[in-house]
Amino acid sequence: MRTPPAAPPITDRRLTLLSVVLLLGAMTSILDTTIVTVALDHLRSVFDASVADTQWVSSGYLLALAGVIPLTGWAADRFGARTVWISAVGAFLAGSVLCGLAWDLPSLIAFRVLQGIGGGMVLPLTMSILTQAAGPERIGRAMAAIVMPAQLAPILGPVIGGALVDSVSWRWLFLVNVPICLTALALAPAFLPASPRDRTARLDVPGLLLLTPGLVALAYGISEAGSDGGFSAVGCWLPMAVGALLVAGFSGYSLTTRRVPLVDVRPFGRRSFGLASGITFVAGFSSFAAMFLLPLFYQQVRGESAAATGLLLIPQGLGTITFVLLFRRLGQRVDTRAVVAGGLLVGALGLLPFAFAGASGGGALLLAGQFVLGVGMGAVLLPIMTLAMSSLSRSEVGRATAAFSVVQRVGAPFGVTVIAVLLQSRLADGAATDAFSTTFWWVIALSVAPLVLALLLPSSRRPVPPAEPGRQLEPAQPGLR
Repeated sequence: MRTPPAAPPITDRRLTLLSVVLLLGAMTSILDTTIVTVALDHLRSVFDASVADTQWVSSGYLLALAGVIPLTGWAADRFGARTVWISAVGAFLAGSVLCGLAWDLPSLIAFRVLQGIGGGMVLPLTMSILTQAAGPERIGRAMAAIVMPAQLAPILGPVIGGALVDSVSWRWLFLVNVPICLTALALAPAFLPASPRDRTARLDVPGLLLLTPGLVALAYGISEAGSDGGFSAVGCWLPMAVGALLVAGFSGYSLTTRRVPLVDVRPFGRRSFGLASGITFVAGFSSFAAMFLLPLFYQQVRGESAAATGLLLIPQGLGTITFVLLFRRLGQRVDTRAVVAGGLLVGALGLLPFAFAGASGGGALLLAGQFVLGVGMGAVLLPIMTLAMSSLSRSEVGRATAAFSVVQRVGAPFGVTVIAVLLQSRLADGAATDAFSTTFWWVIALSVAPLVLALLLPSSRRPVPPAEPGRQLEPAQPGLR
C-alpha cells in the first residue's frame, strides 16, 4: 500500500481554529444529552403520553449514542476522520431539524435516534482528530477543548432546556442546534485537516455483533433503574448482565482475533491508558452525579427558579475554566499523580458545604464550594485525558479513542442513575433537606473512590520539550506505558 503524503504542518493558530470548529460539533452533541431531560414532563403533556413512553425521547437518544460509538474507529479508517466527522454532524443536524418538526411522540423518538447516531460519533472523532493534529507536546491544550463542553454542558443543559420550554416552544430544544451545526459544517472543510483513507479496512462483523448489542443492553438496563424496583428489577439487572457478558466476550475475542478489532482494547493493558480509563469511569460516577444533583438541590430545597439556578451554577464552570487556563504551566511542573489525586480531594471538599446545607443561609459558602468543585473536576479530567491520549501511537488513535469514549459514556449515566435512585428513595422516606444531605455524602464518597488508582499513575516528572508548531504525532512514549 502506498505511503500517504505527509500532512502539512499544523501551526498553533491553525490548531486553535481547528479546535473551535470541533468544539462547535462536540458542544451540541454533549449538550443535547441533558437539554431535553428537563422537558420530559412537558412533552408528556403535549403528546398526551405516559411517563414510560415519553422517557424514550431520552432513552432512544442514549441507546443510539452508545450503539454507534464502536463503529467510529473503523469508519474513520475506511472513509477518513474528517469525512466521517462532517457526516456525523450532518446526521445530527438532520435529526435536530426533524425533531423540531415532529408531529407525534413516535416520530420524535425516531428522529432522536437519528440524532444519537450522529452525536455518538462526533465526540470520539473530535478526540481522534485533535490528538493527531496537536501531537504529544500540545495534547494538553487540545484536550482542554473537549473538557470545557464536557463539564459545562450537563450544567447548562437543563437550564437552557427549561428556559426554552417556558419562553418559546419545546421545538426549540432541537432547533437551537441548527445554526451551530451549520456553522461547524461551513467551516470544517477549510480548517479540519485531510485524513488518509484505507480502502482495504474491513468491518469487524463478529466484533460488531458482540460489542454494539452489549453496550445498548448496558445503556438500556441503566436507564431502567429509575423505574419501580430500581436495580433489583428484572428489567434493569437482566439487560445489564447480558450487556456485561457481551462486552466481556468482545474483549476476549478482540485480544485473540487476527482481524483488526472494531475497538482496540489492547491499550487498556498499559499502565497509563488503563489507569486513566479506570479513573475516568469511576470519576464519571461522582462528577456527573454532582452535576445532576446540584440543580435539583437549588430548585427543590432552595426553591429557586430554572433561570436563577442557571446563574447559581456559574461558579462551577468558572472553576473548571480557571484550572484549564492554569494547566498548561501546572502540568509541566507538578506530577500528574499529584494533580489528579489533589483534584479528587478538592472536588470532595467543594461538595462538603452541600452536605450540611439547609433550606436557607450559607449562600456564599455554597457558591465558593461550587467553584472549588469545578477546579477539582478540571484537575481530574484534563490531566487524565491528556495522559491517555499522549500514550497512543498514530495507528492506535482512531480505535482507542472509541474505546475511551465507551468508558466515558457508560460511567457517567451509571453514576447519575445510582444517585437518582438513592435520592428518590430518601425523598420517599423523609424531608427533602435530609434526603439531599445524605445523597451528597454518597457523592462525596464516590468522588474519592478513584484515589488509589490516581496514586498508581505513572510519574510525569520529566523535561517537557518546547512546542514545535506543525510537529506530527510521534509513536507513544515508552515511559507512559
